[in-house]
Amino acid sequence: MSTPVQKSPGSVFEMRGLPPAGKLIPLGLQHVVAAIVGVITPAIIVCNTCGITGDDRTLMIQVSLILTALATFLQLFPIFGRIGSGLPVVMGISFAYVPTLTAIGGQFGLGTILGAELVGGCVAILFGIFVKPIRKFFPPLVTGTVIFTIGLSLYPTAVKYMAGGAGSAEFGSMKNWLVAFVTLAVVFILNNFGKGIWKLGSLLWGMIVGYILAVFLGMVDFSGISAAPWFQVAAPFHFPIEFNISACVSMAIMYIVNSVQTIGDLSSTTLGGLDRLPTDKELSGGIIGQGVMSIVGSLFGGLPSASYSQNVGIVTVNRVVNKMVFAFAGLVLLVAGFIPKFAGVLTTIPQCVIGGATISVFATITMTGIRMITSQTFTMRNSTVVGLSVALGVGVTTVGSSCLAGFPTWVTAVFGSSSVVLSTLVAIALNLILPPDDLEKVQQTAVAAVTDDVMERLSDDDPTNDPTDAEFRQK
Repeated sequence: MSTPVQKSPGSVFEMRGLPPAGKLIPLGLQHVVAAIVGVITPAIIVCNTCGITGDDRTLMIQVSLILTALATFLQLFPIFGRIGSGLPVVMGISFAYVPTLTAIGGQFGLGTILGAELVGGCVAILFGIFVKPIRKFFPPLVTGTVIFTIGLSLYPTAVKYMAGGAGSAEFGSMKNWLVAFVTLAVVFILNNFGKGIWKLGSLLWGMIVGYILAVFLGMVDFSGISAAPWFQVAAPFHFPIEFNISACVSMAIMYIVNSVQTIGDLSSTTLGGLDRLPTDKELSGGIIGQGVMSIVGSLFGGLPSASYSQNVGIVTVNRVVNKMVFAFAGLVLLVAGFIPKFAGVLTTIPQCVIGGATISVFATITMTGIRMITSQTFTMRNSTVVGLSVALGVGVTTVGSSCLAGFPTWVTAVFGSSSVVLSTLVAIALNLILPPDDLEKVQQTAVAAVTDDVMERLSDDDPTNDPTDAEFRQK
């Protein structure tokens, strides 16, 4: 059990109240440091995939910062009491969508990404509304398989970036690999041996060291920074929005998967920081808020949003749940998003630095999937679900869309470009088709009984219903 934390009015361990600045500022900056790399890197990767440069590249990074801030505010302070979870979480642009985004962007361009994102946001809203009956299709075995596949599919992207970026004149040069490995080494050392802010910000510190080394090696071009203004407000519809059925289907599947991941992050937040499970209303509002922000993001050139697991991890460690701490973090990101000079500096980061930092992130995503998979009894049935799903998803995309040449074009577009989509559908289908093992039936019956009891007690959102009481722990 967690050690009880002494609470007082305005305490950082209470959701409400205003903590003193001496605690508010460093704790808020802690969340900024943990999130910043995840906020900007997906936009940089998509820009490289779609050939976006100059002012438009800067604008996409600006929008990423602004949308992350607004998505966080929405989760902290729900609109109409239904759009947003009301929980202390950071939500913003997510790595989890990158494999599908690069597949769509490489084939159709940014406009189609934004159109598919708009549709995906609508799907997330529907998922949030009907979250209770839909959750049964995504047990940890299925969700873990999908997250595992996401991690695997991101490895080639990271390695290409470490080598300097596909298409680069110096792709594979020793200079690129030197910077990439120095960046990775700093991240590795701080992540495993560092403490406090050094450990939490290991990605940021690694990128700073790698960036400084790249400057000394003449790999950074500062020419675009001087032309960037000091202040700029993003306008809607700067980028065209286009719709493609296959892209929309792929993105809809990704939004469903990430909605399930959001359930896990919100649950980890409440269990780690509040000693309770999230209510149905909180889960529904969190996913609906995620969908709403994705729709808004598509209009401004932003990318899909999701909850940040690294920030959830901070909450489970320090148990700081005061909303003002998270609001301050959102405010810092919001101010940075309105300063093109800052975004312009971020566009100068060499791809080898990004690759050296993010390969550890992608490894963590993969291991998160493995951890979810192995949390279940690893029977022959479960091995079949995981093994076949990953084999088909990764196998088809590794061979290339040519192996589906005999199928209609839409089949190739949906299943031949992203391993995550095919693995998700196969995992869901196999989990429904294969009968549960005898041991698994007993476990499912026990879990279902406890879950139904807890959800029944939480369904009226009464804060006096405490799922950590003695009766609950005994069950």
